[in-house]
Order: sequence, then structure tokens, then C-alpha cells
Amino acid sequence: MKSLLFILNDAPYGSERSYNGLRLANAIARRDGYAIRVSQMGGAVAIRGTCMDARGLTEGDLTEGCHRGTLDQLAEWTGDTDQVLVF
Repeated sequence: MKSLLFILNDAPYGSERSYNGLRLANAIARRDGYAIRVSQMGGAVAIRGTCMDARGLTEGDLTEGCHRGTLDQLAEWTGDTDQVLVF
């Protein structure tokens, strides 16, 4: 199975870029007959710690399946995936 890494890298307000990245992930999953990897196939969502700190967020503020991530983790995921899409 091909792996995709979506990097949503935009401010939380003022743009629809991240929203459109999530919509694309969902459309790809539906087209290829897969569930979104995060919720169904053991994938993960990492929120960069620096972004969380800037917004006063803690791990307790994140939804189920999300965790505080690091740039090192992103580098590892980037090396382990077949294709990276950046929004």
C-alpha cells in the first residue's frame, strides 16, 4: 500500500489551506477505497510542539489520535513515506 504524508503548515485562521489538505486526504481515501489512515489503520497525527506552545495548547486540548510532535518525528515520517503533500 502506498503511503502519503500530509503536512498542513498554515495559521489556524485566515486561510482554508489546512482545511483543503484534509479534504484532499479524505477524497484520496474514498477514491482508493481506504479509510483515513489516522483513524482506521494505525496512523498518527502530530501537532508541532512549537505551534502548540504559541497557542497555549496542552496535550489535554488535543483530540483523540493526536499527540504533541517534534521536527525530528516529521523528518522520520518524511523519510518513511512514499509521497509528501504540503499545504
